[in-house]
Amino acid sequence: MSDIIHVLPDHVANQIAAGEVIQRPASVIKELVENSIDAGADSIQVVIKDAGRTLIQVIDNGKGMSESDARIAFERHATSKIKSADDLFALHTMGFRGEALASIAAIAQVELRTRREEDEVGTLVEIAGSKIENQTTVSCPVGTNFAIKNIFFNVPARRKFLKSNTAEFAKIESEFNRIALVYPQIEFELIHNGQICMSLKKGTYKERINSVFKNIKGFGSQLFSINVDSSLAKIYGFAGKPETAKKKNDRQYFFVNGRFMKHSYFHSAVIQAYGTMLQPGTSPDYFIYFEIDPESIDVNIHPTKTEIKFENEQSIWPLVMSGVREGLGKFNIAPSIDFDREGADDIPVFSPRGNHSIHAPQVEIDPTYNPFEQENDHSASHSGSTPSYQPRKKSSIGWENLYEGFESSSWRPSESEDFTNGDNDFFVGQGDVEIEPSFVTEEEPEAIQGTMEMKSHTEEAHQEYLQLKNKYILTPVKSGLMCIDQHRAHTRILYDQYISRISQKQSATQQLLFPEIIELSEAESMLLEDAMEDLQYIGFDLAALGKNTYSINGTPANLEGGSPKEYITNIITTLKESRLDFKSQVTQQVALSMAKLAATPYGRTLDSKEMMYLVSNLFMSAEPNFTPDNKLIIKIFSTDDIEKGFK
Repeated sequence: MSDIIHVLPDHVANQIAAGEVIQRPASVIKELVENSIDAGADSIQVVIKDAGRTLIQVIDNGKGMSESDARIAFERHATSKIKSADDLFALHTMGFRGEALASIAAIAQVELRTRREEDEVGTLVEIAGSKIENQTTVSCPVGTNFAIKNIFFNVPARRKFLKSNTAEFAKIESEFNRIALVYPQIEFELIHNGQICMSLKKGTYKERINSVFKNIKGFGSQLFSINVDSSLAKIYGFAGKPETAKKKNDRQYFFVNGRFMKHSYFHSAVIQAYGTMLQPGTSPDYFIYFEIDPESIDVNIHPTKTEIKFENEQSIWPLVMSGVREGLGKFNIAPSIDFDREGADDIPVFSPRGNHSIHAPQVEIDPTYNPFEQENDHSASHSGSTPSYQPRKKSSIGWENLYEGFESSSWRPSESEDFTNGDNDFFVGQGDVEIEPSFVTEEEPEAIQGTMEMKSHTEEAHQEYLQLKNKYILTPVKSGLMCIDQHRAHTRILYDQYISRISQKQSATQQLLFPEIIELSEAESMLLEDAMEDLQYIGFDLAALGKNTYSINGTPANLEGGSPKEYITNIITTLKESRLDFKSQVTQQVALSMAKLAATPYGRTLDSKEMMYLVSNLFMSAEPNFTPDNKLIIKIFSTDDIEKGFK
């Protein structure tokens, strides 16, 4: 029987390795830009076409490579960063494993032009599918120029599973930002399909953050600084004020020794530092940088190197929390009370007229005055005449002026009229229409009857529906007690309405008196263009102004709460996170996101009519039990379960 185990050819092994290192065009950009940084470049340009499917080009002014280095760089595990296993625990560079170029060359067509400063001519290397097709000398500037064409051209299954251009570009922009935010001393430029999407000049960390998020007006003023210096680590950066926190936040960054990382444990330290200053379910912006001994961390536990293991995580956690908390207090963001008044100077009250004593104002009152006490009560009741309301004593402060012209009016009270406890008081139940007391004549019986019917109907409605904790609607049913989540119920109702409008191509728009302008990034603009038609049928009136800027001229009718800009921004954020490919999926996500934003929030008190509206419209839906994202709306507590609770 022959042997069955054999060694894979290099090109097959490289394609397998590419599955871990190169997942999409953004992975190529990450690896090449990191190599440029390690080469000492202070200017890096990234040029892409069709979200990286057709072309990815990274140009830098680093130190370049020799002819032999340019050839051997594409061999697997070829690297200049480490020479022994001990070097893995003292890394100060970005790339180090030597798999990136070999993996890229295995699944794309690669052209490399590079030259060192001491060389007169450079080197051109052309590779396709791990096979070297050409190597020759060429005239080129100092530095390195990588051109990656037709990614996954020889792995059609991998190319087929790439997302839409909008989704892939969003990933590219995310990777680009992660690198640019941590290296403000390097110039970066991102060009997509011939258009400059981002041009970042050298500057400070704060200036770089402002440049990356320039589409958010006044973003820099919403940040406060963080600075902690200890023997374990140096921690610095910026975090957002509590009022800018939001539910879905993609502006949260940790960097360790110049490398982006994800760390839920340190994220919890940031959240705990804010305490009760954050609204439930929200989280703030933050850009926090760690400088730590490389020997105390391990960056090689994940293929993408975004997860890092710390030797002293529990010791660093309180440093992160105290740093954020100190920043909040230092900039008077956290509320504080100064109880230490010892030794404080007493500041005298300013008096423009000199040092006159200050006296509290005095109010003169007549303790014997009773405006309800009447004279000759007994005689008036026997005579049948209308009593005259006269106080025993008149105040000296002019109370009689309040009644000037009262006796000359056409109306006179009769002895039998009661203004405090009769049918002339009409107050409809809590949360409903309130009709103020009025004096109704005999010629208006229909108005009285209509009001009484409204009052009777309202009282019955209050017996049918009860709101619990301003969150749930309770109503009795034959089988027991029905509990309805008010926010989810309204989300289902609005979602069905929006889907109906989109499918029927109907819209109801309320024009804004003052249109709002929204500036987006290139990736956000592409997402908005994909959803533009659906948003118009929902009721938004949007107009493109050029350079990724849009005017919001109208919003859906009956839209309550929140600014139009916030609605559009939240919808774009949701689309960015969902990474949808098909038009139908985008439509459903836009409708769902809009329904969640516009639905009745938790904590809002509903009157009987509003509860009746939600319940009746909910049961008109084809799927009243669940929201479009499969969250339970209705829960019925059976009579048996209720009775068991009392046994």
